[in-house]
Amino acid sequence: MKTYFQRLGRSLQLPVAVLPAAALLVGVGFWWASADNGFIANFLQAGGNAILNQLPLLFAVGTALGMAKDKDGAAALAGLVAFEVPTNVLKTSSVATLLGTKVSAVDPSFAAISNVFIGILSGLIAAALYNRFHETKLPMALSFFSGKRLVPILAALVMLIISAVLLVVWPPLYNALVLFGKFVVGLGPLGAGIYGFFNRLLIPTGLHQALNSVFLFNVAGINDIGKFLAHEGPKGITGMYQAGFFPVMMFGLPAGAYAIYRNARPERKQEVGSLMLAGAFASFFTGVTEPLEFSFMFVAWPLYVIHAFFMGLSMAFAAFMHWTAGFSFSAGLIDYVLSLKNPIANEPLMLILQGLVMAVIYYFGFNFAIQKFNLMTPGREPVTTGDTKSAPVAIKTDQKDDKYTLQAKKIYVALGGSDNLTAVDNCTTRLRLQLKDTDKIDEAAIKRSGAVGINKLDKTNLHIVIGTEVQFVADALSQLFNEKTPLSALQATTTASKSTPSHPADTNVQSGVVNDFYSVATGRYLNIEDVADPTFSKKMLGDGFAIDPDDGTITAPVDGKVTTVFPTKHAIGFTTDSGLEILLHMGIDTVELKGKPFDVKVTEGQSVKHGDLVAQVNLQAIKDADKQTSMLVVITNMDAVSLLKFKILNNQVSSDTKILESTTK
Repeated sequence: MKTYFQRLGRSLQLPVAVLPAAALLVGVGFWWASADNGFIANFLQAGGNAILNQLPLLFAVGTALGMAKDKDGAAALAGLVAFEVPTNVLKTSSVATLLGTKVSAVDPSFAAISNVFIGILSGLIAAALYNRFHETKLPMALSFFSGKRLVPILAALVMLIISAVLLVVWPPLYNALVLFGKFVVGLGPLGAGIYGFFNRLLIPTGLHQALNSVFLFNVAGINDIGKFLAHEGPKGITGMYQAGFFPVMMFGLPAGAYAIYRNARPERKQEVGSLMLAGAFASFFTGVTEPLEFSFMFVAWPLYVIHAFFMGLSMAFAAFMHWTAGFSFSAGLIDYVLSLKNPIANEPLMLILQGLVMAVIYYFGFNFAIQKFNLMTPGREPVTTGDTKSAPVAIKTDQKDDKYTLQAKKIYVALGGSDNLTAVDNCTTRLRLQLKDTDKIDEAAIKRSGAVGINKLDKTNLHIVIGTEVQFVADALSQLFNEKTPLSALQATTTASKSTPSHPADTNVQSGVVNDFYSVATGRYLNIEDVADPTFSKKMLGDGFAIDPDDGTITAPVDGKVTTVFPTKHAIGFTTDSGLEILLHMGIDTVELKGKPFDVKVTEGQSVKHGDLVAQVNLQAIKDADKQTSMLVVITNMDAVSLLKFKILNNQVSSDTKILESTTK
């Protein structure tokens, strides 16, 4: 069950990822409208609302795609079909036809049938149908509808049955929430706190919109947003169901995001930091909190309950103090600034002070809960490693194999091939694999492939931590899996058991040969341990050195042959005559730049001498992208090295200065 919710949380990141862009469009549109409510303001708002109004549909498609075994488009299509059936069958006009009554007589709950809860439910059902039936073979007469074509058809039929159930279940469920909301109104500030608590608690289901319709709109006569925008009602009362959101969305949640970042494992801080920064930015400026909330609501649900409690606390306190402000979209900075112009706002600047207090509460509250209960917030997943001292797996190689393909082959063999592997997926830094039996893997062999760590989630789910370039390994592994590559096609010899030594993987390495290494640029020498990337500084790929270049002229570090030029041009692989494999990695995280700053001057198979020009790099373009320009030289088959000596000359090196030498085993 835990693994299922982890997969669901990952799947929901796909539709959630579009929310910040949509929120910014709408927020800027509202800001523009305060000066000129003309074409530009309406155009921006329409663009953002085009996404936000289809959020339930995005969740249906994204959930179906993310939960499907092989992320096939047929699953996404099934998710679309699964969502369209209940939302159209149960819309108000359709229900009136089904029941033979007037539209005005239809229960108003059906006007809210298109929501995130229905979207996620539709996606989960579509994915389950895809995983079960996408390989089903029908009789010859119906063979056209076999396999993946069958899934959307089944999705339509199943959701028609679900729609019949919802026809009965949905009105009492929805109306129960409405009655609950009316009761809470009579509780004053305490009611505002209860509303805030359940508003957050119901977000995973999408049913918080039912509560919002009661408190914020004119379902039960409260109409807090409408009255605030029209500056109607008692000052200090109108806006009480909105004001408490501002301290949390602008200050509390971003502080909680920082606590999550601080508690991430060191090797994952960069990954988690990017996620938390983007979410905090969206929350502060626009009030869109889903990017942050969905990042931990499933994988660390107790923390989400704490968040809901803190929201209730903020709502109750703001209502008790009669500090009010309002929003037309959500409680971010943009709406806060706009609400300052509204004459019915009461002491809105005090919400900033409350926000600073909420930031302290969120940070220390989240930090305490994460550490006390060992909550698996992003970046804290446990990693187990195998015995790295056992012998490596012997793999057959091809001239076209790059470093990532070789790593994928080693992992594929260590997993047991297609006989044990059932699904391949990846996130930002990890391979997310489904196996028949995780106990059958060779953990030591996986570790020796270059993996940073291994995490067995359960009997069938395995995470392998690769690093930020995991996509290349995942693509190669997926190809091996999809082609059902037999192990015999990859094993140079019969793979040894865990207790039996296997032959060395690097069979082409000549022993006793001295390899001289040279600087790749004019600049300052750096120890590999000092570079700002844990993948290199912790020598996960191998030992070596780095140069902080003064200019973009990059030369070969060794005499040998160019074996790999990466598609993104940010890295070049060399092999020396003695068999050492050398990686020249130009810049840190520059794979994201898709080759733009790099003009590679060599091709695969070309022989080079140290000092030969291999690339011309636009260092300023790398810096403008907020990346570092360090040029890294790494020996990726360190098992073949018996001696490694560094020579540093006043921390200043030129393109022809020898840096180190190695002797092969």
